[in-house]
Amino acid sequence: MADPSSYRPKPGQIPDSPGVYRFRDEHGRVIYVGKAKSLRQRLSSYFQDLAGLHQRTRTMVTTAASVEWTVVATEVEALQLEYTWIKQYDPRFNVKYRDDKSYPSLAVTLNEEFPRVQVMRGPKRKGVRYFGPYAHAWAIRETVDLMLRAFPVRTCSAGVFKRSEQIGRPCLLGYIDKCSAPCVGRVTAAEHRELAEEFCDFMAGRTGTYLKRLERQMHEAADEMEYEKAARLRDDIGALTSAMEKNAVVLADATDADLVALAEDELEAAVQIFHVRGGRVRGQRGWVTDRVEAVDTAGLVEHALQQLYGDEQAEGIPREVLVPALPEPAGPVREWLTERRGARVDLRVPQRGDKKDLLATVARNAQQALALHKTKRASDLTTRSRALEEIAEALELDSAPLRIECYDISHLQGDDVVGSMVVFEDGLARKSEYRRFEIKGFTGQDDVRAMHEVVTRRFRRYVQEKQKTGEWGDPEAEAAAERSHGDAPAVAMGDGPAGRDPDTGRPRKFAYPPQLVVVDGGQPQVAAAKRALDELGVDDVAVVGLAKRLEEVWLPHGDDPVILPRSSEGLYMLQRVRDEAHRFALAYQRKKRARSMKAGPLDDVPGLGESRRRALLKHFGSVKRLRAATIDQICEVPGIGRKTAENIAATLAQSAPAAPAVNTATGEIMDE
Repeated sequence: MADPSSYRPKPGQIPDSPGVYRFRDEHGRVIYVGKAKSLRQRLSSYFQDLAGLHQRTRTMVTTAASVEWTVVATEVEALQLEYTWIKQYDPRFNVKYRDDKSYPSLAVTLNEEFPRVQVMRGPKRKGVRYFGPYAHAWAIRETVDLMLRAFPVRTCSAGVFKRSEQIGRPCLLGYIDKCSAPCVGRVTAAEHRELAEEFCDFMAGRTGTYLKRLERQMHEAADEMEYEKAARLRDDIGALTSAMEKNAVVLADATDADLVALAEDELEAAVQIFHVRGGRVRGQRGWVTDRVEAVDTAGLVEHALQQLYGDEQAEGIPREVLVPALPEPAGPVREWLTERRGARVDLRVPQRGDKKDLLATVARNAQQALALHKTKRASDLTTRSRALEEIAEALELDSAPLRIECYDISHLQGDDVVGSMVVFEDGLARKSEYRRFEIKGFTGQDDVRAMHEVVTRRFRRYVQEKQKTGEWGDPEAEAAAERSHGDAPAVAMGDGPAGRDPDTGRPRKFAYPPQLVVVDGGQPQVAAAKRALDELGVDDVAVVGLAKRLEEVWLPHGDDPVILPRSSEGLYMLQRVRDEAHRFALAYQRKKRARSMKAGPLDDVPGLGESRRRALLKHFGSVKRLRAATIDQICEVPGIGRKTAENIAATLAQSAPAAPAVNTATGEIMDE
C-alpha cells in the first residue's frame, strides 16, 4: 500500500486548465482515468488527509504509485479523451458498464452490392444500418417475416446467394415472393437497394407515408378491376400493420428519443435504456456495474452516455435524450452528443407528462434488473471480496490475491499438446489477458513437464520485461533510476513506465505479476510450477494446485492438502478459475487438432501463407491442376514470385497425390 504523499506533484506543477489524468500502480498499469475542468483543483483533492476521502477513493490513491495528466483545450475534448483512455486501458477503479448479455439488433448491410437483412450481435460495423437492440432474436425474425411481404429484401447468407446465382434458381423465399431474388436477376442491384432503403425508412418510423401510398395503390387497382393486385396490396398493408402493432405507441407526438434510467445501491448500479423511434419503443438494453468509483447519480449517467454513444454512428443518436439527472456540468456532454450526431441533441430531465411517466417505467425495469443481478452469485462484489479473503486466509497470504492466473494442459493421447493461461482480477475474468501456449520443448504425454514449460515461458517474459525497465537483476540501474527520478514530478511525458510499451502506450504482454498462480492438478503439477518460478528467481508469487478428485488445494511443500469447506466462496472461486482454464485449453486443443486434420500439401510450402494459398487454388481450381502446372504458370498468380513458385513445385512433387475421391451416390471420380 503506497503513501499518496510519495508521488504527489509539487505545488505549482499541475496546470489550472481542463485535462485528463491517469493514476498508475507500481507496475505502471493504469488503474483510474478521470477528467477535470481544472486539473489543479481536482488532483489536489486526491492528496488531502486519507480520513477525509471516500473509502473507494482512499483505496485507489493508496493502490496508485504515480499520476500523470494531459492538458486539452476544452471540456468536450476532455470528455472524448477520457472515454478513449477508459476503453483502451480498462482501468479497474473506473465505472464500466458491462452487458449482461449480447443484445441482438436488426441489421441491414447497406455496404454490400445486394443489401441483406439479418440478426446481428457484437460491435457495430461500418456501412451497416442497425435497428434495436431487441431483447430476443425471435422478436426480430417475427418482425422481418411480416415485413418481407412488402419489402422482399434478401435475407440469405453469401453462400446461399452464390449457389443460387450459379444454378440460376432462387431459394424457397424467392418462390413464395418473400425475396425479390436479385441472385437470378429478377431485380437489378439498384432496384434491390431501393427496396432495402424503403425497409430502413419504415423501420426508422416513417410509416405513415408508405402505408397511405399502399392504400392508394390498392384502391386504384380495385377501381381498375385488378383484384389480385389489390388483394396482394391489402395483405401487404395487413402485414406491415401487424409488424407495427408489435411496438406499442408510447409517445403520441412521434418522438425520437432515448430514455436512460438508473437503479443503484452502495455497491452496484444498473442502467436501462429504451430506444423510442416514431413514438414507439424500438429497442431496449441494459448494463450493470460495480460502484468501484465514488460517483453520484449524475456521474453514473455521464458514464452511461459515454458507453452508449461513444462508438455510435450519427444516425443512432436521437434528437432527444431523457435522463434522471443531468451530468455536472451538462454543457460539455450536450455539445459532445451534438458533435457526434451532426445536429442538435436535447439532453434533459422530463418534468411532467408522458415522457416523465415513461422514464418511470424505464426506472422500474432498472430496479428489476438490479434485483435480478443481485441473485447472480459470481457478479456480487461482496461475495467476490469474501471469496478472495477466504483464499488469502486459507493459504496464509499477506493480502487478498487481486490477480489470479490459472494454468492447464490439454492434449489428445499425447498429440497436439497445448497449455492455457487465464486471468482473474478482483474475482472477474479478464479475457483480454488470456494466453495460449503450444508445447515446443518435447513431444508426447507429460503433463508435469508441460506445466513446467508453460509457467517458465510465462514468467521468463515477465522477468525480461522487468529487466528492460531496470526493475530486475540490475541494482546499479535501479539506483541510477532512483537518483534521476527522486525529485521529479509524477508526470509521464517521454518513456513509458514499467508494464507498457513506450511507443504505443499499450500494456506489454506478461508485464504484470499475479499474487497467486493456480494450476490444474495435484502435487506433481504444483511442484513443477514452483520449480519453474524458483529457477527464474521469482519468489513473491504464491502457487497452489486444485485437484479435481476431491477438490483439494495443494501447496508446494505440503504433505497434506488444504481442504476448504464445500460451501466456501473461496473454493467456488478457485473452481471457476480452474474450469475456465480447462475450457480455454480444450478449445485451443480442438482448434489445433481441427486445423491439422484439414492440412493439405500446400501447408508444407515454406513461406506460403493463407492468402496466397487461397489465390493459388482460386487460380488453378484444384491442387491436381496446380501440381500439373509449370513454374512459369505458377508465377502468373499475383503475389507469387519465381522462388516461391519453385518451392511450390518442389513440395508438390515430393508429396504423393491422394487417392481420388469418389461420389458414393453417382460413382463419379471427383477432382481434388
